[in-house]
Parts: sequence; structure tokens; C-alpha cells
Amino acid sequence: QVQLVESGGGLVQAGGSLRLSCAASRRSILAIDRMCWYRQAPGKQRELVATITSGGRMTSIDSVKGRFAISRDNARDTVYLQMNSLKPEDTAVYYCAAIHDGWQYWGKGTLVTVSR
Repeated sequence: QVQLVESGGGLVQAGGSLRLSCAASRRSILAIDRMCWYRQAPGKQRELVATITSGGRMTSIDSVKGRFAISRDNARDTVYLQMNSLKPEDTAVYYCAAIHDGWQYWGKGTLVTVSR
């Protein structure tokens, strides 16, 4: 089973930046169909934020375009989410997910809190 560990969350003021990391083990990220970042704010449904496919194709939701960027380091089996110009509405638990052969694997999440 794919194991995922997120890191990099914390408290930051509005306008600041954070970089989240997702380290995969047991399987290379190049052997996984899609690596994704999701987030879930308190009392709200979990939403997809960004995706990178095994072929390197990247997508993100409109609300983070121009501010967030997903990337990967294949040698380290790590996926990143660079978050700039953070807003209070970005506050959420951020989860890394691997989707492969119809199965979903999840990390435990890392908390991002953006203050005014």
C-alpha cells in the first residue's frame, strides 16, 4: 500500500507563503496515476486543490490559480504545494492523496492556518 506523509503546515499571516511536502513510500510517484492535494476547512466538505499526473500534467482549481503551484521531485518521491499570497479562506487541513488503479490513498493531513 502507498504511504503518504505530509509536512510543512503551520500558522502564517495573510499574504505570506508556505510550502507543503508529501513524501511517498512503498511506491514511486512515477508509478502512481495521479498525486493530488486536497483541503478541508472546518465544517466544510473536502475539496480538490491541485493534481499532477504521472506524465507531469498539472491542474488546479480557479480559487488558487496564480497563487498555488504543485510540483514534484521524482528522485525524492515527493510532491510539493507552494502556496503564496495566502488568504484566511485558505485555512484548512491539507491532505495529500495518491490515486492509482481506482484506489485512493491518503496522508494524515497537515494544518494550515492563515490569520488576518
